[in-house]
Amino acid sequence: MAEITIGEIIDDLRVAEETVRRFERRYWITSEQFYELYSQGLLDNGEQAEDFSEWAGFYKLKRRRELAFRKLGKKRLEDIKSLTPKGIIRLQPQEPEVEVV
Repeated sequence: MAEITIGEIIDDLRVAEETVRRFERRYWITSEQFYELYSQGLLDNGEQAEDFSEWAGFYKLKRRRELAFRKLGKKRLEDIKSLTPKGIIRLQPQEPEVEVV
């Protein structure tokens, strides 16, 4: 397993989101719809094989990074709540590293 910072997760998400949006504009379907067709082998990827492969890769990266970001956020919130007496929670900037599968 590798370590990754929240900044790297956010950077990866930005790139992945920009890339999948480009394909969504080109093919006029959502990435989720595309990936369902792609993973079922229902697309003729003869001429578009390179596009489809890239699109699928960035869509999978986007989903993995979103999951990592949610897990990190949930853990951080639990940690903050456990260290904070009842009342107002103060968020402080930080850059933790997390393990990514």
